[in-house]
Amino acid sequence: MPETTRTSSWVPMFVAVCLVAINMRMSVAGIGPMLDSIAKSEGVHAGMLGMLASLPLLAWALVSPLAQGLASRIGLDAAVSWALIALLGATVWRSLPGSPINLWLGTALVGAALAITNVLLPASIKRDFGPRVPLVMGVYSALLGISAAIGAAIVAPVAELQTSSGDPLGWRWGMLATGVTVPAALLAWWLATRRARRSVVARGASTPVPLSEPRQASLSRRVWSDPVAWWIALYMGSVSWVFYIHAMWLSPIDLSRGTDTVVAGGHVTFFHVFGMIGSLVAPLVTRGAMQRLVPILIPLVGVVGGIGVVFYPEPLLLVWLVLLGLCSGASLSIALTFIALRSPSTQAAGAVSGMSQSFGYLMAGLGPILFGWLHAVSGAWSLPLLVPLFGAAVQFIAGVALLRGRMALDDGR
Repeated sequence: MPETTRTSSWVPMFVAVCLVAINMRMSVAGIGPMLDSIAKSEGVHAGMLGMLASLPLLAWALVSPLAQGLASRIGLDAAVSWALIALLGATVWRSLPGSPINLWLGTALVGAALAITNVLLPASIKRDFGPRVPLVMGVYSALLGISAAIGAAIVAPVAELQTSSGDPLGWRWGMLATGVTVPAALLAWWLATRRARRSVVARGASTPVPLSEPRQASLSRRVWSDPVAWWIALYMGSVSWVFYIHAMWLSPIDLSRGTDTVVAGGHVTFFHVFGMIGSLVAPLVTRGAMQRLVPILIPLVGVVGGIGVVFYPEPLLLVWLVLLGLCSGASLSIALTFIALRSPSTQAAGAVSGMSQSFGYLMAGLGPILFGWLHAVSGAWSLPLLVPLFGAAVQFIAGVALLRGRMALDDGR
């Protein structure tokens, strides 16, 4: 999807990208703290709602491969705009009273809309910011973590606000609050992209028509049979598997012990904040000899945090959350780095990225479902703990395999 670089409009575009990024995890991260409230409202066991928590992730896995095709048909800017409109509509839809289908289909549409922005925002950054790409990409990545923390933080306080009759607003208003910044993002994106297009026209430039790329298509097919690409996909998938289990189920674990709803939501926010810190710190510590050790040490440290949360919550809960957050954020950063380091070319990196992220979201979507099912069956948290421990084991094995230094899609290896 090559398009003319539009660096003259970088400030408005930077603001627009930041506002869109703020909305890319809020609506998903807000589900976990509300699972218990939704279960009580709908009259089901919280463990049965693991599928609800996984719906956005499964939608990401299914819709992400379609994003590039949509952008090639209607344009990248228009695709992001329509995705934001869909996100706003889906956020309202899933909060509507009445049939439970509103909650389920609305949540699925939230995931589909986010899949489009998740794929296309990095392409927009590469297109529009020229030499500023590393800086903007760093800010974008950090905002994803901040977005998740905000989503987890606001839902419970909003749901607990009392009406004039003294009753709490409830989970529907809490979930609706996660979309409060979408209109601002949509407006900023529309204004910035319109200004950028006018700037291109004023300079006499033109937007080239996307060309077919037979070699890229061949790589996209070959990547599914490449062993190194599969190790990368397994590393990415196991990282996402563990992260979304914790993001969705830390709050229900807290609530089952009598923790206040707002405090439980605060603990999830604490986890996300340290996840953001882990993402920023990972590149600083994976240097020299540590470059080979950190990818396999992180899942081991994460296991300690997971066991601590389940079996030794007091008085060290915040310590365990720090460990889980740092490991989750650092693991994601390392997974993305593997895509770059183990791909011999930009084209290969694109194919490996698409394959590993699609598989990763699919794997991530199954983790919370299995965790919730085992909790519903056992009525405790010790048996479900095996699910994130399995993910950590896969991450460790994939990390060891990737330390061999072999390249994906490398005809000469």
